Amino acid sequence: MKRFDPDIHHRRSIRLRDYDYATNGVYFVTICAQGRECLFGEVASGEVRLNEAGRMVELWWRKIPEKFGHAGLDEYVIMPDHFHGIIHFVGADPCVRPVFDSGVDNQGAHMGAPLHAIVQWFKTMTTNAYIRGVDTHHWPSFPGRLWQRNYFERIIRDDAELQRMREYVAGNPGRWAEEEENPADLGNPGQTRGSAPT
Repeated sequence: MKRFDPDIHHRRSIRLRDYDYATNGVYFVTICAQGRECLFGEVASGEVRLNEAGRMVELWWRKIPEKFGHAGLDEYVIMPDHFHGIIHFVGADPCVRPVFDSGVDNQGAHMGAPLHAIVQWFKTMTTNAYIRGVDTHHWPSFPGRLWQRNYFERIIRDDAELQRMREYVAGNPGRWAEEEENPADLGNPGQTRGSAPT
């Protein structure tokens, strides 16, 4: 199977064209390590055991509300090779369907940093911290970049969906062993997902 190469293949944006990602909203976000490298720990007996790098990622995620006062954090989980989190802009009501017409006067909308700027800040800070970890603590180096160029986002539209996403995030470690591309040797932090253990 040919591996996706973002420098060769065209990457289509997953963002909604007319949606303002700086307005009130609740979002499910997934960010994957470049090459799905298992850099942040391991899963054993259905529980995540973070290594130093994984604890660093958690530290910077938890700093988001300090940097962006309009952003609040909900359920999140750091997996060996990816991250899931729910983030909301303070004052957002998940029972209110987002307005997709950018021409509509959105009363009470937050005009803070949009979601993509928050994710970019998180990626930058964790990448810089990881590089320091490589230099000072001999963490495994990463190929080219720490995180994949893009990320996945989903707008959470109501309370029922929010609850489903919270359950999905919380249950992620328990599903790790069932994942089709789960590496057989999670103890090898430099192993790429889908590759055979050495």
